[in-house]
Amino acid sequence: MTDKPAAVRDPLTGLITDESGIHTCWWHQGLEDYRVYHDTEWGRPVTDDIRLFEKICLEGFQSGLSWLTILRKRDGFRKAFSGFDFEKVALYGEKEIEACLADAGIVRHRKKIESTINNAKRAIELRKEFGSLAAYFWSWEPKPENRPKVLDFAAAKTLGSTPESTALSKDLKKRGWSFVGPTTVYAFMQAMGLVNDHLEGCKCRAEVEKVRAGVKRPV
Repeated sequence: MTDKPAAVRDPLTGLITDESGIHTCWWHQGLEDYRVYHDTEWGRPVTDDIRLFEKICLEGFQSGLSWLTILRKRDGFRKAFSGFDFEKVALYGEKEIEACLADAGIVRHRKKIESTINNAKRAIELRKEFGSLAAYFWSWEPKPENRPKVLDFAAAKTLGSTPESTALSKDLKKRGWSFVGPTTVYAFMQAMGLVNDHLEGCKCRAEVEKVRAGVKRPV
């Protein structure tokens, strides 16, 4: 698989245009697997606890790396961490940690592996308190009036973190979670559809907005 970008970003709009004239967000660079992720997953609302737990853990693993690196190892992560079933991951001990450290299919970082096990335990606590991880995380969805009126390239560049992601990060840390800084948490919110950060002009923006409008918020 080549990592050579297949398209060039427009410096004003932040969009790239394929051979059919279709505009999309620049960050997938026209790379096939990254483009599929952009088109079919990123920004689409997720209310499944396992997928939410998986994503926040993988965002932690991404720290210092690129999401493309993590995406290409995602199947390996799922295998190493029991499909991110946090009930199972919470039971991991030194034996499982050593197995992960020997697994070339994932990012072999002891602190991040230990963080995933810790966060699995915290996820169980969170579910007991709120009924589901989804109910907790979606309670932090930003209000429409707190979002940019136009999500263009200029606005997107200001959204490395937000007041909501900072507050959520602080609350998670207070509850004992780790590798959940404000920037990590905002990337999680973007990916899981708590916000729609597809750029104006991206083919996915209107579709994702429609899906978000119809999704039943978990309580």
